[in-house]
Amino acid sequence: MKLFFTLLVASILSLLSQAPVRGEVKLPNIFGSHMVLQQQQPIRVFGSADPGEKVTVSFAGKKGTATAGTDRRWQVTLPAMQASNTPQNMTIEGKNRIEITDILIGEVWICSGQSNMEWWLQNSANAKQEIAAANFPEIRLFDVTGHTMHREAQANTTGTWKLCKPATARSFSAVGYFFGRDLYQKANVPVGLVGSNWGGTKIEPWTTIDGFASVPELKHYSDGLKKLDLSTQEGKAHHREYLDRLEQWISKAHKKVNSNQPTGSPPPPPSLRDLDAATAIYNSMVHGLAPYSLRGAIWYQGESNGDEGESYYHKMRALINGWRKSFQNPELAFYFVQLANYREGNKPEERWARLREAQRKTLHVPHTGMAVTTDIGNSDDIHPRNKQDVGSRLALWALRDIHGQNVTPSGPLFRELKIEGNAARVLFDYAPNGLMAGEKKGLAPTREVKDGKVSGFLIAGADKQWHPASATIDGNDMLLSCPSVPKPVAVRYAFLQDPKGANLYNKEGLPASPFRSDSW
Repeated sequence: MKLFFTLLVASILSLLSQAPVRGEVKLPNIFGSHMVLQQQQPIRVFGSADPGEKVTVSFAGKKGTATAGTDRRWQVTLPAMQASNTPQNMTIEGKNRIEITDILIGEVWICSGQSNMEWWLQNSANAKQEIAAANFPEIRLFDVTGHTMHREAQANTTGTWKLCKPATARSFSAVGYFFGRDLYQKANVPVGLVGSNWGGTKIEPWTTIDGFASVPELKHYSDGLKKLDLSTQEGKAHHREYLDRLEQWISKAHKKVNSNQPTGSPPPPPSLRDLDAATAIYNSMVHGLAPYSLRGAIWYQGESNGDEGESYYHKMRALINGWRKSFQNPELAFYFVQLANYREGNKPEERWARLREAQRKTLHVPHTGMAVTTDIGNSDDIHPRNKQDVGSRLALWALRDIHGQNVTPSGPLFRELKIEGNAARVLFDYAPNGLMAGEKKGLAPTREVKDGKVSGFLIAGADKQWHPASATIDGNDMLLSCPSVPKPVAVRYAFLQDPKGANLYNKEGLPASPFRSDSW
């Protein structure tokens, strides 16, 4: 509890005062010894200095200069370089001199989202053995510590670069670690992982104003955020109200903790939506990293937006567009996790099914990929412990699309429905070697169920009444029928909150994504 309130107080202090230190060149924390720089992309080095101060950056035989502007910001861009596991040093010189040591060049990824991304390695399946084996000095970890938000974009974040070893990996994102480990081992390249995540958060506070503005369906967000512009009286009034409400909550929670009443977790603060806090986590926990050169982002979030459908697709577009602009990379790879199977109380069965549909639709955005996890969740636990398969499935996209490896990055994805008399034929992408009924247990590879039946399909006619379908594998397609549906018009697969029994895989052992052909 003491740590909890320490973090909250720190957040308030950062909200109230961000006075710059003048007189010397400063770097944000993302630059430091043991860091990894992104290969094959311009290397951007940036920071603050006195207005008009000349800053020189030297690295690997290259040198660049910049002059700090009236806003004290400066940026030097060095040419792109190839991956290297030979440690090198960087110097930054102005009125003072900074030296950064033990720098590698490789692949840099940000690992973000809510609790299933934040979930530490020490809490994952097989944790003791995984931690003991987490000794990879060419994998480097940078964790944005604490949970903070701010109405204004901040020029820095918390965190320092650390070598990946048992003592550091144990409290890093398990999904991020397993993703990075696969990249390192299979692409033979140094890897830098930047963790910035916060359990229980919605997608909106991670999204930039520019991101909201880029999606016509979300224009009301960007218009509303203009009210929070601190250059206007209206924005200043909103900001004061925001601080007052947050301080009142901290005061009440603090009194409760220091009383003799038994307490568990303190009551939650006002919701992010109530605080009009869209962009507020991005401002505090991501903006200070940009425009550090990144290869991409991995994203595991959606549980807190689980009541949504199509609107989440629009918000994913906004998130991706905004981050690509901030990190000055229009082709920033963005790989995300489709929500796992989970039954939550008496919520409608289709609740997360529609959210997963919005996630699948996000694959229409270029340079994206999705890891399907409906076979490795836990019906009784929103935090499934198998993070190994999640990280590995995300890494498949990078291994194929970035490193040119001949791998299938996804399980079957619905492509087309064809009606053939009283049957329905379902065509898929990502089934190059065929389909199978599979069984996945724990961390073991998927096992093909010989002579097994594929389950999880429903079929309907024009009356919109759904019936279990008889499903037959026909080459790379599925052929569905049902005596009660002589004239089928639509099919669904695993379109449930917790799709138990759904067992369609490709021959590579990757699960098919839930889908529906209808829009009912």
